[in-house]
Amino acid sequence: MAFDLDERLDEGRRVGFFTDTSICIGCKACEVACKEWNHVPDDGLNFTGWSYDNTVKLSADTWRHVAFVEQRKPLGHQEPGVGDLDFRWLMASDVCKHCTHAACLDVCPTGSLFRTEFGTVVVQEDVCNGCGYCVPACPFGVIGKRETSGTAAKCTMCYDRLGAGEEPACAKTCPTDSIQFGDLDELRERAERRLEQVRAAGAASARLYGHDPDDGVGGTGAFFLLLDEPEVYGLPPDPVVTTRDLPSMWRQAGVAAVALLAGLAATAWRRKR
Repeated sequence: MAFDLDERLDEGRRVGFFTDTSICIGCKACEVACKEWNHVPDDGLNFTGWSYDNTVKLSADTWRHVAFVEQRKPLGHQEPGVGDLDFRWLMASDVCKHCTHAACLDVCPTGSLFRTEFGTVVVQEDVCNGCGYCVPACPFGVIGKRETSGTAAKCTMCYDRLGAGEEPACAKTCPTDSIQFGDLDELRERAERRLEQVRAAGAASARLYGHDPDDGVGGTGAFFLLLDEPEVYGLPPDPVVTTRDLPSMWRQAGVAAVALLAGLAATAWRRKR
């Protein structure tokens, strides 16, 4: 799906992802497409014993992660199963959230992390000095450091493809359109309509996650329709930008420094007298 780059930039609008987990089939095509297009190294393909999830979480070498959650309950109006068959699968393709208020940007000392003209957040690995400040700063645990190079890496929302007017590889390859890419405002409107449909189908616990511009990170550029609590999918229930208190901390440090200097000056003046 191509989009009008010049028109979007003139309007100053962001692009993003809307992931509808209710139609994710867990095929992992998004993981493969991401690795192939971005030359992301393989991450072992180890059998974890945790269901069919072999990648476990997002990392420097896993920019898309499909979670498999098995629950002992039916889905919506689905007929209950018998014995061991009474369960449902929750599958969701997780990715960097490209936060409006991105703590990783705040703490990066080299400018390796920057906000693009599309409103996304990208790591320049050739500028990264490997300090790792961004890793604990992310409230979602998205960013990691590569063992081979020591530099940080994460989803770029296929920055090179966006520049050519093409959608990211993961959205392009998703067979069910669970991963939808486009104008962020339009995606939010689409998500609200889809939420109504899913709830009407009997999934009363369905909710949107990351779509609210008034949340702790100012809304995310990649948001989700979930069928259960965020914690079930390994997501924080109420994420807050970790650098939120930095301005007040610097102010308090400044006040303390001024008070210290004033005290030293007063002591020196008294000694002279």
